Amino acid sequence: MQQHGPWQIRSSREVYRDPWIAVQRHEVVRPDGNDGTHCVIHQKPGVSVLALDDDGYVYLTDEFHFGVGRDSLEVVSGGIESGEDALGTAQRELQEELGIRAARWDALGTVDPFTSIVVSPTALYLARDLTFGPAAPEATEQIRTVKLPLSEAVQGVLDGRITHAPSCVLLLKTERLLQTS
Repeated sequence: MQQHGPWQIRSSREVYRDPWIAVQRHEVVRPDGNDGTHCVIHQKPGVSVLALDDDGYVYLTDEFHFGVGRDSLEVVSGGIESGEDALGTAQRELQEELGIRAARWDALGTVDPFTSIVVSPTALYLARDLTFGPAAPEATEQIRTVKLPLSEAVQGVLDGRITHAPSCVLLLKTERLLQTS
């Protein structure tokens, strides 16, 4: 038996794996003392990047996302590949998805978009001093670039137009960072 906070894990086994996720099923003793199961999804760690130009405009992606079944307005995001570090992934994803390169990179921490059954740490970056070129999205990505004033993107977080959790955190952190600098 392994203690896991107020839970006790009797046994664990992997029930599914693909290149992006692994699912573990745990036989547990719950905090209330009753037996139960708890599944945890381990998603590939990722990054989210907000590109901000010298005029205060941000560059977002508008793309259909299979999981939520709708278009979603978001910052650039992607999974960290084997052998890559978070910053390298952020640089690659920004160039692939929007054709943007940045000379200045600010690390703004890490968020856990989900905490009850999904492990998915996401490193946040603010990209500045931008240069623009052609995008090279993956075959499954049909991305429309959206350029907005930062204030309008923050309002999109507040009124619910932007719902992707790492995007929300990154936009709000960026606004705060710029107010205090």
